[in-house]
Amino acid sequence: MVMKVIDDIISTLSHEARVTDIRVGPFQTAVLTHGCGLASTPRREAVHGEAGPPIKKAGFLIGRYALELAQLIYSDSPMEAAIGMATINSLLEIDQGRCADLNASDLLAQRGKDKKVAVVGHFPFVAGLRKAVEELWVIEKHPGEGDLPEDQAEDLIPRADVVGITASAFTNHTIEHLLSLCRPEAYVVVMGPTSPLSPVLFDYGVDAISGIKVVDTEAALRSASQGATFRQMKGVALLTMLK
Repeated sequence: MVMKVIDDIISTLSHEARVTDIRVGPFQTAVLTHGCGLASTPRREAVHGEAGPPIKKAGFLIGRYALELAQLIYSDSPMEAAIGMATINSLLEIDQGRCADLNASDLLAQRGKDKKVAVVGHFPFVAGLRKAVEELWVIEKHPGEGDLPEDQAEDLIPRADVVGITASAFTNHTIEHLLSLCRPEAYVVVMGPTSPLSPVLFDYGVDAISGIKVVDTEAALRSASQGATFRQMKGVALLTMLK
């Protein structure tokens, strides 16, 4: 699996940290190195006759060099890829001087006023966003009421003035394809707890990254391992990095 955007992010990371804790909760995956990073835990879909466990070396990951675990982002196993992404996020040195106290829903509403907006992933704020923009298309792998199936992305994203993309697209390896569908003049936001707050994304057409910074490691690890949804997570601060 080759993802140049991930290659470029990994090239900026520390080479010395080791992994000291991992929590794979039902909704959030947390990894502790010299910092704590999160990623959304992918929905577990049992596959008939699947070759092996979703995390091949479960129980033997702590103590390894962080960059070794970061390579799991390339895994065909979504749960391993989430561990890889959380590891990457734990290693990022976030430039808070480039960040604003702004959440993704407000940013999309501001930028999407009187415009066409495409959002990849069904976020809790989509009902309110629908009222704030001219037209909203919600593209979802598991579509619910009002959502559109993921095969609509090819048609709708190139028509959108504003595009919001779930950072889970990193762990399912669709991020570069989705970014390639965006018009050069579109305003593009990558969002969600999986988001790497790295300026590298600005080189790939992203205008804003709405993610989180762990500010209380113990609380974040406890929340993840006890089944907290993103809205229930403790010890995290919402940040948006702007181009």
